[in-house]
Amino acid sequence: MSSHVIKTTEELIDPILEEKGLELVDIEYVKEGKNWFLRVYIDKSGGVDINECGVVSEQLSEKLDQADPVKGAYFLEVSSPGVERPLKSKDDFQKNLGNNVYVKLYEPIDGQKEYEGILKAFDGNIATIEYKVKTRTKIIEIPYDKIAKARLAVTL
Repeated sequence: MSSHVIKTTEELIDPILEEKGLELVDIEYVKEGKNWFLRVYIDKSGGVDINECGVVSEQLSEKLDQADPVKGAYFLEVSSPGVERPLKSKDDFQKNLGNNVYVKLYEPIDGQKEYEGILKAFDGNIATIEYKVKTRTKIIEIPYDKIAKARLAVTL
């Protein structure tokens, strides 16, 4: 059910985003309490504003009403992924070289399942991250297929 809703939403939103020069970052269809939420995260270079989210939301809402992939009531939310944007594809890794990232792994490498540091390189299969342990700088090479989740990380 959930994958059908996400796939249909992606098919409906792609032409809307393409026309506006926006990109799809992620789609979630989740239950929180008694309510279902269909969340669509969009972005572009320099970020999206609330007006762009509103226009996309209106257009997507019309298409969803016609296609009706969701049985029952739900809330549609269209927003920016925020500063801790998820990295969902190899292309996302390539675009974010030099940025601070957080990665969570399926299984430990060097005894750790989580790393945060600067994404120094990505060759399509291996992400190279420079991170600190106390005052020492270390480098870790992480196979892409071992990454469970990744996102940009804000440094304070």
